[in-house]
Amino acid sequence: MKVYKKLIDVRNKLQTMTLTKSGHNKFAGYKYFELGDFIPQVTAIFNELGLCGTVSFTQDTAYLTVYNVDGDKDDFITFTSPMVYASMEKMQAIQNLGSTHTYMRRYLWLMC
Repeated sequence: MKVYKKLIDVRNKLQTMTLTKSGHNKFAGYKYFELGDFIPQVTAIFNELGLCGTVSFTQDTAYLTVYNVDGDKDDFITFTSPMVYASMEKMQAIQNLGSTHTYMRRYLWLMC
């Protein structure tokens, strides 16, 4: 089965699950998905269907590549987003970097 067909199957399985948004923006008053709200389910479905997702970053771009581990080495999809860096005034540089990585990972997985 090709990676695109498997990705459709993942999306269909996720749609049948009840996922809860545990993140809460107190200032704007909305809830959002945190990585822990959906990554365990995605990982289980990916394992079941023979997929593997990897996240990587360059200075300018964030990447999520989904590989079909049962297919040939060229059977993959890559989702990309321009990098935007978090910059909270009272945080250390490493904390801003961690925030950036967390945000970018979440947004890439939600694109997938």
